[in-house]
This record gives sequence, C-alpha cells and structure tokens, in this order.
Amino acid sequence: MALNVKEEGGFKYVDEGSGQVLMLLHGLFGALSNWEGVVNRFSKNFRVVIPMLPIYEMPIKEAGLEGLQKFVEDFVALKKLEKMVIMGNSLGGHVALLYALHNESKVDKLILTGSSGLFENAMGGSYPRRGSYDYIHERVAYTFYDPAVASKELVDEVFETTKSIPKCMRIVAIAKSAQRNNLATELPKIKAPTLLVWGLNDTITPTVVAHEFNRLIPKSALRFIDRCCHAPMMEHPEKFNELVEEFLAPQAA
Repeated sequence: MALNVKEEGGFKYVDEGSGQVLMLLHGLFGALSNWEGVVNRFSKNFRVVIPMLPIYEMPIKEAGLEGLQKFVEDFVALKKLEKMVIMGNSLGGHVALLYALHNESKVDKLILTGSSGLFENAMGGSYPRRGSYDYIHERVAYTFYDPAVASKELVDEVFETTKSIPKCMRIVAIAKSAQRNNLATELPKIKAPTLLVWGLNDTITPTVVAHEFNRLIPKSALRFIDRCCHAPMMEHPEKFNELVEEFLAPQAA
C-alpha cells in the first residue's frame, strides 16, 4: 500500500493502524519504501509510526546523533507516545539505542537491524562522491546481498540526494558523528528486551558487530538471515517479519 505522509508541528510522519506503538527509524539513506513490508504486516495489530528524520534539512551545527535524538524526543512528546516498540535500521538503530538510554520509561521493546553504535563501514568504506552515478549505484548495491535489490528508483533517489552540496555536508557530519559515538560502555544499561536481526552477509555492520551487541545488551536475542546484507526488512521481508512477529508475541514478553 502507498504510505500516507502526514504533517504536524514541523514533523513529517507516517501513522498507520492502531494498538501498541511500533515506531520505525530509518537509516542515513532510508526511504519510506524500506518499511513497506513492515507497515503492511504490522499495521493490522500495531499503530505503526515512522517519523521522517530531518537528515538533509537539520541545521548543519545540529547535524549529528544528539540532534536526531532530540528530534525523536520532540516528536514523541508531540504525539504523546508511550510504551513503544522501537525498530531501527542502521543509523536508525543507533538513534533508537540513544533514545532508549535516555527515555527508558517510554520503551517497551527494541528491534535493531544492521545498527551502528559499535562499528560500521560508512557507505562501504567511503563517503558519498558527488556527480558519479556509477559510483552511487555501486555503493547502494553494496548494501545488499543481491545487487538487483538496488532498484533504479532507489539509486536515483540516493543520486539526487548526493548532488546537493548542503545535503552531502549533513550526511558526512551525521556519519562522522555516528562513528565517534561508540556505545560499548552504555549498552549494558539497556533495560528493554531487544531483538537483533542481522544479515549473515552484512558488509557494513558485519556479524561480529551483531555478536558484540548481543553480548553487551542484557536481554537480547540474535537472529541471522542468510543471503542477506545490511537491510533484512528489504531483502527478506517475509523472514524478517516472521522473526519480529515471534519476538512481539505476548508469550515472548
């Protein structure tokens, strides 16, 4: 289904379904299309909310994890959200962890997939290079086990973004902020039950990173998906959703 983007109080967001809040946080180049499989499956039983992180619009001095954490806090306050399940991919997982560490009472469960916060290869080892479509295509394809998942629409969207110098400046600032912000000493403080869903072939946050998250987060469970890279919810949506559904079932509480 096409996702309907709403606007309120300076925020753009998706808000579908009813029930317990399932908030989805996208990555650095995340698009709404990344989450279509999740929204379609879970909006039947959950209120699925996706705030559009202001990665390309936020003031350059605020372009970093602190600014994104505050943005999520302000959004949650505006919408009066409580007892949330928060799911984050890549940078979105990092923001979810920071939010959970500072707003423990608001978070019921966490789901992280390909999360930064310990180690990641930004853009597969380099920052976006403007003006080269082939380069952008190669970097986008690098995030998937099957390069065919990097559709022309997805590559076009990233290419258009990286043609803008101000947007590129923010992307680099946020990526550097994520690399500086290592959460190894903070992760043992996470109280919420946490599901880690990782691509067995992740080149950006490799499997060793998943095992380290699992070791450091007290109530965490780790599940791998084979033939899968950095965005399991896009490459293997059915398997990903099955693992999430199992984790969110009442008996798993």
